[in-house]
Amino acid sequence: MLPRTARRTRARRASRMLLAMAAMAALISVDVPDAPVGPPLGVTAPALSDASADRVGALFSGGLDGGHFCTAAVVHSDDRDVIATAAHCVGDPDTTLFAPGYRDGEAPYGVWKVTAVHVAPGWTDGADPDADIAFATVAPVDEGQSGAVEDLVGGFPVAAEQPAGATATVIGYPRTDETPLRCANTTTLFSDTQRRIECPDLSGGTSGSPWLVDGALAGVLGGYEGGGAVPEVSYSAVMGDQAVELYREAADAG
Repeated sequence: MLPRTARRTRARRASRMLLAMAAMAALISVDVPDAPVGPPLGVTAPALSDASADRVGALFSGGLDGGHFCTAAVVHSDDRDVIATAAHCVGDPDTTLFAPGYRDGEAPYGVWKVTAVHVAPGWTDGADPDADIAFATVAPVDEGQSGAVEDLVGGFPVAAEQPAGATATVIGYPRTDETPLRCANTTTLFSDTQRRIECPDLSGGTSGSPWLVDGALAGVLGGYEGGGAVPEVSYSAVMGDQAVELYREAADAG
């Protein structure tokens, strides 16, 4: 039989483990959607309407009738009003609109206007591809709509400094499609500051698409060659301290 002090120590350790597991389960249930059952790695297919896809939306200029030009995603923040996209997608924020869960001409969660944009000086001063990520705050276009966008669809946590070989899921809207596409594959480092993924059919319009690792935002489609010169290969600037600081600025500004 263990001495009484040893039994007490073991009991305290077990209690702490149970509390940690419960806290982790609670975090996952709130912030990270269940991993969807999708096509094999490296295969692009229409994204089913689920918790992850509903957090992703198309970006429009002026209104939904003009066609969408980029993609963005809701990320978690205290004020529940922050989206992430590529910096090159928010050059004209005054007319940029976000429609989460957009499908076939419908915006089931409303239309949201960009109220502020946060980009790094490297992008503002010289369009540095390593700084091609932006965080923005949004508000409903319909003044009678209450609540925040994250209240409706949830928000992805942000997870920087992912390993070189992380498997990422990309969800985005090509300009010619009225529903989002989804593809997952193992990523590689193209350079110390750029991540690469091979997924077919991620053509123009998918810039700003979230790269999700274990359900958390680990990058956005953009960076080198504006995200890629051919639809089969895409890039994302590696999310590091600078991107995390931008995210914090946007979250605090909300």
